[in-house]
Amino acid sequence: MADCSDPEIREAYDEVRDDKNPTKWLLLQYASDKSDKLVLKSKGTEGLKEFVDSLDENQAAFGYVRINVSNDELSVRTKFIFVTWIGSGVKVMRKAKLSVHVSDVKNILRVYAIDVNARDKSEFNEEEILVQLRRAGGANYDRQAHDY
Repeated sequence: MADCSDPEIREAYDEVRDDKNPTKWLLLQYASDKSDKLVLKSKGTEGLKEFVDSLDENQAAFGYVRINVSNDELSVRTKFIFVTWIGSGVKVMRKAKLSVHVSDVKNILRVYAIDVNARDKSEFNEEEILVQLRRAGGANYDRQAHDY
């Protein structure tokens, strides 16, 4: 079981969820290599690229990112992504525990449109993520967005 009790985690989650707050993402990492306690590693206001830049190849982490999606010319929606990150340098035991801990983290970071599992920063293609978010968003009335 992951320890997600740090109050900073809930505060950062509430900031990302608040459209009036400039915080657009948060990153949770383990307190140490042997610990199951998650702590708020960082948060930011610059969006997905800044979030991806904050990921460490030697760490396992969880993230939460707010993205504005324009489904059509008349609407902009705020969507959230849940990220499970396993850097290339993460040890086998940590990888194994991560699969169990993800449900504990999702109990805290619980409202999201898509789930992104990544092992390499190249997997964060913003256009592909936007397409997934649009699909998750329901109806799209922009004729140009369809393949007619």
